Amino acid sequence: MNSQTPQLVKVGDVQWGEAQALGLIAGPCVIEGEEHALRHARVLRELAGEFEVPFVFKSSYDKANRTSIHSYRGPGLVQGLKILRTVREEAGVPVLTDVHSPEEAEAAGEIVDVLQIPAFLCRQTDLLIAAARTGKVVNIKKGQFLAPWDMQTAIQKVVESGNPKVMVTERGASFGYNNLVSDPRSIAVLRRLGYPVVFDATHSVQLPGGQGTQSGGQREFVPTLARAAVAAGAHAVFMEVHEDPGAAPSDGPNMIPLDELRPLLRQLVDLSRLVRSWGDLR
Repeated sequence: MNSQTPQLVKVGDVQWGEAQALGLIAGPCVIEGEEHALRHARVLRELAGEFEVPFVFKSSYDKANRTSIHSYRGPGLVQGLKILRTVREEAGVPVLTDVHSPEEAEAAGEIVDVLQIPAFLCRQTDLLIAAARTGKVVNIKKGQFLAPWDMQTAIQKVVESGNPKVMVTERGASFGYNNLVSDPRSIAVLRRLGYPVVFDATHSVQLPGGQGTQSGGQREFVPTLARAAVAAGAHAVFMEVHEDPGAAPSDGPNMIPLDELRPLLRQLVDLSRLVRSWGDLR
């Protein structure tokens, strides 16, 4: 595979990508209310500022692929976007959320800074085109069922729809039943596609459906995988965080406790600076 010229993507006022500071996408898995979202966004903003890390707040208005029909999905499109608008304005941070249909992409594109294409939907052409047409940054999560080089066609669907503002996220590959594995080679392959590469450190330790009616997770391995991804050249890290993961209505087993994020972020920033000092990794 031939390497493409690295593209920078502007999120808010900051460029993300090659030779730039390590980026952070973080927040609770699903929106639990306005005050809850604001509280997390403000803590994360201050923490990111402490380490001079470009930051995007992430939380979903709808978790459409929950294991059980009885699982909490979120406040829904209208109320969720209203809360994200408040976070964006009052916390003063860029925001990201998942979209699941062309109609949702159009509505969310009016409010958020980054539209995220869920891993299970990364090949949905109409969704990718609709996200592209909003003109917002589009973060495409690599499906657990795809090889990293297969993401080139997903990226092309966005770029050839007139929007070069693309990021691509690695989140592990299916490995037998109820398990994922993260291959550091995937980071190198995705970098060659020429767009900022994000590593999803918390969903990569998920055990899909591993608890019967819900997914399990192994959050103790988040630091290990996050450090490996940054060392391999990831431009940003995606981590879902929560002040009390045990009480979270979604993805609690793989989320990082909010008060444990600082030491990990310090390690990742230091490691990223060292890696960037080596020059071009392609």
